[in-house]
Amino acid sequence: MKPNRYPDYPTMSRESPHFTADARGLKFAVVVARFNSGITEKLLEGAQEALTKAGASGIEVFHVPGAFELPLAAQKLAKSHDAVIALGAVIRGETPHFDYVCDAAARGLLQVSLATGTPVAFGVLTTDTLAQADARAGGEHGNKGYDAAMTAIEMARFGK
Repeated sequence: MKPNRYPDYPTMSRESPHFTADARGLKFAVVVARFNSGITEKLLEGAQEALTKAGASGIEVFHVPGAFELPLAAQKLAKSHDAVIALGAVIRGETPHFDYVCDAAARGLLQVSLATGTPVAFGVLTTDTLAQADARAGGEHGNKGYDAAMTAIEMARFGK
C-alpha cells in the first residue's frame, strides 16, 4: 500500500472534526470518464486509495466516454450502491463547449442524488489548463478523487 499521501481530508475535516472514514459494510460505484484519461485515471487511483483505507465492502469501477455521460451512469448505479463517485476532467478550450459540459455534468449529478436519495460525490475537475488538472489529480493540490471518495463515505453514513 502507498504511504498516506493525503492525510487531511480538506473538504470537511476542519468543519467536521469528528468524522471518521469508516466505509465498512458500504458498497460504492466509481464512474470514471475516459476523456482526459491521463487525469481521470489518477483521480480513480485516489478514490480507490481512500475507499480501501476506509474498509469499503465493495468498490466497482465503471468507465464512460466523458463527463457529459456521468449523470446517466450514476442514475443507473445509484439503485444498487450506497454511494456513487463521479470522476471526470473538463479542461477549458477555445469554444463554449466547456461551459455546456461542466453545467450538464454538475446539474445532472445533483439531480441524480436528489431524485434517488443516493449520494453522488462530484469529483469532476473543471480547470482552465492541463497543468491545473494535474495539480488536482495527485499533484500539489492533492487528489480530488480521494476527496470525492471521502465525501461519498461521509454522505453514505449521513443520517444512519
